[in-house]
Amino acid sequence: MLRKATVLLLAISLLQACSDQFDPWRQDSDTGRWYSKEQVELGAKVYQANCAVCHGSNAEATPEWIKPDANGLYPPPPLNGTAHAWHHPFPILKKTIEEGSAGRMPAWKGKLSEQEVESVIAWFQSLWPDRGYQLWQQRHKK
Repeated sequence: MLRKATVLLLAISLLQACSDQFDPWRQDSDTGRWYSKEQVELGAKVYQANCAVCHGSNAEATPEWIKPDANGLYPPPPLNGTAHAWHHPFPILKKTIEEGSAGRMPAWKGKLSEQEVESVIAWFQSLWPDRGYQLWQQRHKK
């Protein structure tokens, strides 16, 4: 199981490395982060239209996100930097949005464009405190 996960993560990382659209180590001259103001603006619109109903309008989710419900499923986590989203590398964040998860997270591939998915990530990462963003960058540095 661990070997399959490692191979999958490596494959995703290699594919992402070949993509010229996303480079988390390129810094926008205004924010010092990988995304532009335009990406954040698009991401805010896409997020509010598609994600806010579950994750909250400010990506705050529910305070009880860590506790499973009666069916054993966890509620959607906060994406605003107060939970564990910063633990995940960009390819995993993107894959989760595109393919969904075992819980209630629906798959958005085919419904949202690659640009929209990346912009949603840009938007919720724009909410992260600088320290959380820096930890994310350090943790997932190439």
